[in-house]
Amino acid sequence: MDLKILILQILNEQDALTIIEAQEKISVMDLLFKGGFMIIPILLLFIITIYIFIERILVINKESKSPKNFTDEIIKRVNNNDINGAKLICNDTNNPIARMILKGLNKIENSLKNIETSIENVGKIEIYNLEKNLNLLATISGAAPMLGFLGTVIGMIRAFISIAQEEGAVSPKLLSSGIYEAMISTAAGLFVGIIAYLAYNYLVSRVEKLIYRMEYSTIEFIETLQSKR
Repeated sequence: MDLKILILQILNEQDALTIIEAQEKISVMDLLFKGGFMIIPILLLFIITIYIFIERILVINKESKSPKNFTDEIIKRVNNNDINGAKLICNDTNNPIARMILKGLNKIENSLKNIETSIENVGKIEIYNLEKNLNLLATISGAAPMLGFLGTVIGMIRAFISIAQEEGAVSPKLLSSGIYEAMISTAAGLFVGIIAYLAYNYLVSRVEKLIYRMEYSTIEFIETLQSKR
């Protein structure tokens, strides 16, 4: 009797190992494509998210570069009436702050009101360029989980249709496979939504930091012009 129990235990362990090995053979891609056709738009949103994040990071890093004491050097040149020297520094720097101040230098003979308006207009364009496609990231962070949930609902409907068409006792395997395949799209949608949300907030914080620097530098420039008039 003990021998029979031992044999049964060995067979059960072998079956368990076989099941585990079969589960380990399922790759991430195989698992994803079991989530139904809604996985395709979710994957596309993920690719778009990664592309926007990398592209915006490169742009923000480029626009954030500025020589040390750039604003101080501009103010020094303006105080010494070396407007051409200040323009030369701005042309060599080529970032949002430099382009805004350069616009003000080009309008140096106009009234302070016109100079401020010109700088503000350039600033609006610069901010628009910095925030390009960020709204799309925010949209993806909300749309991806909704698409995942829609895929789950569709998958559950298909699973219950299969159960209804099954004659006799319903196989637990049929029920469980239908449910887990439906849940994959929700997991994928949540994953993409979280990535897009984190990327959006990180990029917004970087843009806001740069905008603060732009405002601070232009305010110093305007105050310098005011002190000279």
